[in-house]
Amino acid sequence: MGKDKIRRFAAIKEYTNFFESTIGEEYFMKGKWKSDYFKNENPIVLELGCGKGEYSVGLAKHFPNKNFIGCDIKGSRMYIGATEALENKMSNVAFLRTKIDFITDCFSENEIDEIWLTFSDPQPKKPNKRLSSKSFIARYQQFLKKDGIIHMKTDSDLLFEFTEDEIKENYKLLELTWDLYNELPDTLDQTTKDIFHIKTHYEQLFTSKGSVIKYCKFTI
Repeated sequence: MGKDKIRRFAAIKEYTNFFESTIGEEYFMKGKWKSDYFKNENPIVLELGCGKGEYSVGLAKHFPNKNFIGCDIKGSRMYIGATEALENKMSNVAFLRTKIDFITDCFSENEIDEIWLTFSDPQPKKPNKRLSSKSFIARYQQFLKKDGIIHMKTDSDLLFEFTEDEIKENYKLLELTWDLYNELPDTLDQTTKDIFHIKTHYEQLFTSKGSVIKYCKFTI
């Protein structure tokens, strides 16, 4: 780990909007995110694999009446979003360092209203490790509310085709496009259209190289 990453990781550990679970152990905030951190009853939206946290922060700015939690295993990356949130005194966004394999240790039944999967690793050789695979969906079902929504944005044809097939076989599709920025569904409201223009660091890299961004929304 480089010196800057070490500095960021040390700094974020002192942030009031940063949490870190112990892998394989039930986290003390489980079931208490609304009461003990957000201190309101607003819906909670979870971003899994949030990277630098730009999307979690961007969504929190658009939706002040919702709460957002960005999750990733890289604390030094989340430092960027967590710092911006603190500097802007945003009380509706937090960051959680954990391995997504153990995400059920961090949230209770019906605690989460929506999930975002933003530019997840497509795992070419390990389909069961994809965040839209049956094994991960089964985890989400343990804490996602009934009819809770899952969103996915990706540049990966492999991951998107896999996810589309999974939805067709097992879940309820709400929206799907293979070319998000050229084929925004007419059924989307303006606020939803606006949030698609929040671009993560990785999305900016992908689109600059000509990658086409895909999007889908479904319930489980």
